[in-house]
Amino acid sequence: MKTILIIEDNEDIRENVAEILMLSNYKVVMANNGKEGIEAAQEKQPDLIICDIMMPGVDGYGVLHVLHKDPETQNIPFIFLTSKSERSDFRIAMEMGADDYITKPFAGNELLNAIESRFKKIDILKKQLTPDLQGFNELIATIDTSKTLEDLKNESNTNTYKKRQVIYKEGAHPHYLYYIQKGKVKTYKTHEDGKDLVIDLFNEGDFFGYLSLLEGTSYKENAESMEETELALIPMKDFENLINSNPNISKKFIGLLAKNLVEKEKQLLGIAYNTLRKKVAEALVSLWKKYHAGKKESYLIDISRDDLATIAGTATESLIRTLSDFKSENLIDIKSGKVVISDIRKLENLIR
Repeated sequence: MKTILIIEDNEDIRENVAEILMLSNYKVVMANNGKEGIEAAQEKQPDLIICDIMMPGVDGYGVLHVLHKDPETQNIPFIFLTSKSERSDFRIAMEMGADDYITKPFAGNELLNAIESRFKKIDILKKQLTPDLQGFNELIATIDTSKTLEDLKNESNTNTYKKRQVIYKEGAHPHYLYYIQKGKVKTYKTHEDGKDLVIDLFNEGDFFGYLSLLEGTSYKENAESMEETELALIPMKDFENLINSNPNISKKFIGLLAKNLVEKEKQLLGIAYNTLRKKVAEALVSLWKKYHAGKKESYLIDISRDDLATIAGTATESLIRTLSDFKSENLIDIKSGKVVISDIRKLENLIR
């Protein structure tokens, strides 16, 4: 049962709010003024606070200021309940860090909806979000409740790219967060000798192009479609609104997008220390997991030998020799120049 603290100097309003909350199965703690409210919040650690603004002694603004300076109470959701209905009052409250603002008189369902909405947003921040558009939209919804989870996708421009079409170039300034609705994308850097080095591969349901947005810098790599690809272009302002709106949301979203950093670190360690056979096997398994995991039919890897060699961290000639060895050992097959993995377990055994 969640606990809600009511800080209100008007006894009738305080009792009325308490009755509404208790009938909705909330545990209620009450305080008659701002000073008592601060003490109750610090002692009881409620799940949410409802506080009047106009009170003798310490007013609602003062209560919010004190509680936000205390690490033990600064993250407790805070809703103002007040007769002050001017827009300037609302802006002051929200700029101070209030989570919502309800004006008197109010209906019971209005108060309950505000409370339930706040608890839903807390649940979103606590749960493990998927690193895709649904996860992004769930976080967007914690900022702008007027948007549904699909609104962001529907409002975004959608572009279609042909195979090997450049999406952005190194040195360009970012304007969008990219989301792959269909297709595959690679990011790469071009060496001064003209050779491309693959940085990362992205599949349907992945975001890319976000690191430059987070850093506020130009792109440090190129992005190119590996096949016909459909991208949702999420405007930079929506991304920035998400990051700047709330430290907790910012932290959650950065963690959401940076979920592959541990995998990338393992890949780099493998390139540095694994044997040639293990490097190539790990590259093939990695591609299978990214593009084919969960499917029963054999997987045909439609990627150039140069790109595959880069992912494995070896020379193209060494890669070709190793693929030939794997074929003779029945680990893979090669059809029309493309690698086919018929039994992923055999390859996984090589990297254990």
